[in-house]
Amino acid sequence: MADELSPREKLNASKIRSSLHECCLFLRKNDAFPLHKPTKIALFGNGARHTIKGGTGSSDVNAHYMVSVEQGLENAGFEITTKRWLDSYDQVLVESRKQFVNDVKESAKAKNVSVYMEAFGYVKLEPEYNIPLVGDAGVAIYVLSRNSGEGNDRRIEKGDFYLTDTEIRDINLLQKQYSKFMLVLNVGGVIDLSPLNEVENILLLSQLGSETGNVFADILLGKVNPCGKLTDTWARYEDYSPDIDFGGINNTYYFEDIFVGYKYFDSYKISPLYAFGFGLSYSEFKIERPKLTLDGHAACVKCDVTNISKIAGKETVQIYVSEPQGKLRKVYQKLAAFKKTSLLKAGGKESLSISFDLFDLASYDTQSESYILDKGQYVVRVGNASNHTRVLCSIVLDNMVIVKKVKNMYKNQLITSNIHLESPSCSKFVKYVGNTETEEIDYKDIEYDYSLNSLTDDELINLALGSQRGDGLSSFIGESSMKVKGAAGETYSRIFGYKTLVMSDGPAGLRLSTHIGQYKGKSRDLSANQFMIQLYDFFPTMSQPFLKKFITPKKLRKNEELKLQYCTTLPSGTALAQSWNLEYAALCGDVVGSEMEEFGIDFWLAPGMNIHRNPLCGRNFEYYSEDPLLTGKISAAITNGVQKTKGCGTTIKHFCANNQEENRYFVNAHVSERAMREIYLKAFEIIVKESNPSIEAFCKRAINKLTDVSLDIRR
Repeated sequence: MADELSPREKLNASKIRSSLHECCLFLRKNDAFPLHKPTKIALFGNGARHTIKGGTGSSDVNAHYMVSVEQGLENAGFEITTKRWLDSYDQVLVESRKQFVNDVKESAKAKNVSVYMEAFGYVKLEPEYNIPLVGDAGVAIYVLSRNSGEGNDRRIEKGDFYLTDTEIRDINLLQKQYSKFMLVLNVGGVIDLSPLNEVENILLLSQLGSETGNVFADILLGKVNPCGKLTDTWARYEDYSPDIDFGGINNTYYFEDIFVGYKYFDSYKISPLYAFGFGLSYSEFKIERPKLTLDGHAACVKCDVTNISKIAGKETVQIYVSEPQGKLRKVYQKLAAFKKTSLLKAGGKESLSISFDLFDLASYDTQSESYILDKGQYVVRVGNASNHTRVLCSIVLDNMVIVKKVKNMYKNQLITSNIHLESPSCSKFVKYVGNTETEEIDYKDIEYDYSLNSLTDDELINLALGSQRGDGLSSFIGESSMKVKGAAGETYSRIFGYKTLVMSDGPAGLRLSTHIGQYKGKSRDLSANQFMIQLYDFFPTMSQPFLKKFITPKKLRKNEELKLQYCTTLPSGTALAQSWNLEYAALCGDVVGSEMEEFGIDFWLAPGMNIHRNPLCGRNFEYYSEDPLLTGKISAAITNGVQKTKGCGTTIKHFCANNQEENRYFVNAHVSERAMREIYLKAFEIIVKESNPSIEAFCKRAINKLTDVSLDIRR
């Protein structure tokens, strides 16, 4: 039957679900949870029934199913006693939809843009309402959701970054009424939780894909232990750097320079609500006997991690390094390395070895066109959050070291704010005397000889552009591939001797049309157009009958065979990175690679690697972190997983400094070369070095060996 999951879907779903709980974490907890068995539950909140699996736009995988929190609890045997509240909230959503459509139209008019483009990624604010909190149960759960997506940024308004008056009132009231109460955050990014200081249990469930509700039920019953860590600093918006120039203007200036995320909060001594790297679980751990050894500029921290609680769990040990203030101004500390333990039973212990290269901490000096390490103390810290570490020792450089000599790529360098920060000192030293040998890097053009002299100018243009999109409604992304229905695009297919390479959207899985009719080698897309469904209400009433053919699934014709293209949904990018588990990230990539092979996809438009510069970026949920090291490591692991399937590859994205959605086609980002190299390009450097995406293999795949067209690639 068409509604049944295929063996491949079941297998991949089980693989993804195996460690989804590692993407979750407690921001606060007491001993009220986990529960010992299913019971009656009073369930509230906008995400209880309308749980969000991931944000909108290109990463919204057309999944076979989605398990809400309500469904997940019922699957686990819980009895929901608040069906009347949930039904009443459904009616609130229906009534607030009209106001939302009007808001989008007014916003588009004010910006002088198309209402359809404005509606793309424009998320409805959570409405205010007054529904009595009636529920006969000893346990209460409130699921708070927020959505965002491609095309628009989030807003500093109630119902988005801020909580609504209704949410604040109801959550605080439930905390007073129930001894067992948990606030569950089904969100893709930061929200301001400062009005909820009295809430004792807050679980960051995040957006985990199709299995979100089932995973929550497992966490609630203690079948699994949430052991993630934050990949961003959570704070009030007014506490973020005032130098961050952000919005829909044509020119955006990155005045904050390298002071992004925790690097800013730590350097300016501003206490956030929750620090980068922070996360609680059902377990507690002790990090003992840390010791650093140094071999040249290669450092290794060894330590013992012991589970001092009664519940099995995992801990992530994080290494931070504070640099001396010398020729260049420095941030207070940088994440240098991290490692997650295996599952430790109660009382269990594991010895970890965590390595990093001192040269990787080098700062970029535009004056000397080089990466340098200033002389002085490099203070090494060990802990389980950026604000919860202890000093291990200092690595002392007697002289400044030039690590790499390169060339400036900017003619004019952005002038940023100038501050001076004092470096911490330490009495325990590990000596290092820097040598004067440097790595010389010269940027030269790399020649690729495709021997395409026989092609006409039009053929060369088409080869570069790919299959041309149609006009009007068919030009929507996801409608560009003829070979694989629903894929984002493909190379030009009408030049003899060249195979068609197909790209699929990502990065939460492959985005394809789900129902395909096939007959005599031809295929027809039977699926309803998801983008048109989202935009339907914004079209004039008189045109809506015509549009129904786009939002109504087509019927299978006589003699046609049905092919299903359901794909596995990964956790959103931020959620996946919250696992701090490189093996799990590689597993997710491996799952995608297997489905690329099945459906004929050559390139996956993922991983999304843009830095979380500002919590309002509408697409932050697709990306991983405010930290480039964590971003690069997770991205490399995913790519390595995909590349386990021969011939399948990733397209690491997006354009660097693509850190806002509004006006994204026209905005001009002004970034210093130092910030570009140390923050926004660092993750790209890591993935290239650690994953070695093979351009040669993919390009050769495009050549039909039956012709005399040759390919000569010089690395």
